[in-house]
Amino acid sequence: MIVHWDGHDLAEWDAVHTAAAGALQQGWDYGSSLKLLGVPVLRARVIDDGQQVAQAQFIVRKWGKFGAVALCTRGPIWSKSLAPEVEANVYKALKKSLPLTGIRFMAVTPEVPEGQVHGLHPMRRIMSGMSTVMLDMAQPISEIRAQLEGRWRTSLVSAESSAMTVHRVGTNEGQYRWLLDNEKQQRVDKQLEGLPLPFFDLYVQSRKQPAKNILTLRSDLGRDRIAAMMFLIHGEAATYQVGWTSDQGRELNAHHLILWHAVEELRERGVRVLDLGGVNTIRSAGVARFKMRTGGKVLTLAGTYI
Repeated sequence: MIVHWDGHDLAEWDAVHTAAAGALQQGWDYGSSLKLLGVPVLRARVIDDGQQVAQAQFIVRKWGKFGAVALCTRGPIWSKSLAPEVEANVYKALKKSLPLTGIRFMAVTPEVPEGQVHGLHPMRRIMSGMSTVMLDMAQPISEIRAQLEGRWRTSLVSAESSAMTVHRVGTNEGQYRWLLDNEKQQRVDKQLEGLPLPFFDLYVQSRKQPAKNILTLRSDLGRDRIAAMMFLIHGEAATYQVGWTSDQGRELNAHHLILWHAVEELRERGVRVLDLGGVNTIRSAGVARFKMRTGGKVLTLAGTYI
């Protein structure tokens, strides 16, 4: 089993990531954007018997001159189904060949449900897994609508009959800057964390056609902006990343209307899976209910292993 840590081909990486509808954190553009912010990124391809069996992207956090930890979030992406013992060998090969000096650790938060650890058995879990809501976009639009929880659908119908309008926001920095400014204030007010805000500008421009990387929709009432949502597109998957609403937008269920428009447009762009992002039923119960009532599947990951 051989691990290649450099010399990767973008098209080959994209092909594997797209076929798996891989998570945002394993996308090439995610890593490239963080690199431009000065974050060390490692990419690995694992070859067994002349064929690729896995690829994994790591974000490196250094401890001065003493060492570092390489974190693979929601990966590796497997090229084919492997026996548990072979998966275990992949993790061992990655850990053994990790191109870092000093004290080094490899941490993996795999894209597997809680309880299905398979090849992770030799490793030790250090953190429980987060939960997110995954919406299957490959279904007919009528089925997606039929699976909406009753109260969610009622809110959507109410929003559709209101005077609100939904508009696509352009991909030039100045066209969506107001949304990121609101996101910055939200993080302060609610003590939230997230990707560095400059990341979004880099991600939008990471390909020649920015419109294929991002979808931002806003809801207006008359001339007033009352809500918006930003989705990052990665292959045939997308992730809900930023959302803001005014009090008026909340009262009118603006996010229900925006999300439904996003579902329709993302499906037209070939997106098969929409990741609605983490759910926390204790700290953000209202947001969690909004996501879970879409009919999406709650995915609780197995956790972080070293």
